[in-house]
Amino acid sequence: MGVRALAALISLAILAGTGWAWRSYHTALTDVIVSQALQDAPRSPGADRNILVMGLDSRLDEHGKPLPQDMYDALHAGDDSVGGHNANVLILLHIPGDGSRATAISIPRDDYVALDAAACSAITCRGKIKQAYGFAYARAKSALSATVTDQADLEQRSRDAGRKAQIATVRAFLGGVPIDHFVEVTLVAFFQIADAVQPITVCLNENTTDPYYSGADFRRGVQQIDAAQAMAFVRQRRDPHPSLDFTDLDRTRRQQAFIVSVARKLQDAGTLTDLGTVSGLLTIAQRNLAVDAGLDLPQFASQASDLMAGGLSLYTLPIQGFGTTAAGEDVNLVDPAGIRGIVHNLIDPTGPDGSPLSSLAGGAPGGAVPGTTAPTSSGASTAPGGTTASGTAASGGTTTVPGETTTPDGATAPGGSTAPGGTTAPAPPLVSATAPGAAAPAVTDLSSMDANGIPCVK
Repeated sequence: MGVRALAALISLAILAGTGWAWRSYHTALTDVIVSQALQDAPRSPGADRNILVMGLDSRLDEHGKPLPQDMYDALHAGDDSVGGHNANVLILLHIPGDGSRATAISIPRDDYVALDAAACSAITCRGKIKQAYGFAYARAKSALSATVTDQADLEQRSRDAGRKAQIATVRAFLGGVPIDHFVEVTLVAFFQIADAVQPITVCLNENTTDPYYSGADFRRGVQQIDAAQAMAFVRQRRDPHPSLDFTDLDRTRRQQAFIVSVARKLQDAGTLTDLGTVSGLLTIAQRNLAVDAGLDLPQFASQASDLMAGGLSLYTLPIQGFGTTAAGEDVNLVDPAGIRGIVHNLIDPTGPDGSPLSSLAGGAPGGAVPGTTAPTSSGASTAPGGTTASGTAASGGTTTVPGETTTPDGATAPGGSTAPGGTTAPAPPLVSATAPGAAAPAVTDLSSMDANGIPCVK
């Protein structure tokens, strides 16, 4: 769940470590799972690189084995029978070859999209974007189990089928963007890295509690949290006070803020010179990481500081509103053409009018503190079926997804793209992810966060 930048964090940790850490790192790599899921996949031109980070909600390790019971107790997220192989965290990390600002694009996990053929069921090829991995994994495991008797081989071949389908689904949804590498991490990795570097400094714009689900209980402002509180921090998407109006996209922004805070902690004096801490990070990578065969982890580690020297901006893609499928599943309604336009503009160094993207953002700060002002959100947009989606879970309700389509002809395309009928639809507002109160981003907004300071979020 909040594990999107684990590979980069571990790379930075090792990079800043001692010679002993480098030797240990190379040894640890022998047990990191290497996948062929990206074999023969299209690549980015030139020196640019796109890395897809997938965080699985499985309560198993990367080898498909149950965790120790004390780990389930610490996670407060059920046992090995809970969860599955959904890719609950999906983030595309774009690293320009010229060393300029890197871009991390978070994809809301419940976006209702066309799935890769390997993930299709007998009746539909649509689903939540996170489901492609698990659907393809289950189909492959069922087909292979009759002939593959080695359980470890069966698990990895089934996971590779899931990885291929998830990558292909994301690639198509984002407009065919090349995916050069991938990193896959498990739920347990998040808790373990938080445990290794705690306490961690975070900041919230409001007091908030969630006693019945995540167990969150936080106050407004800057505070330090331990590993157990970190789980609540990144999992919370509810609060008994309707005025806070939490959504799953707010949880995504929480996770982004936490990653920024952890990265800052790793760079603090003393954190990476502690051999026990570095050894713990190496063990996390060894047990909870899978990468494509083309990703040279030692090289990535050695280049990490240079790659990130230009800075990092984190974005959360917008949705049009909330809907329900014919099967009764709650989903995010999206406009694929609009999303493709947004992603193109984010990865391209200039905006749709040729101006730098930072100027389109209105200079929205990424390290805001409570009370900081930012551009206001976009208000309402029209969701499929004619329902008004205000960007909140409580005001406007949901609409039933008509048939197996995500958007009807003529729907607003929130990426500055051309919608059916030849009209050019406007791009959604770019709103600071740290804006408080009424200025906070709506689900229909594209939100941005800079990896500087300690970001304050909802």
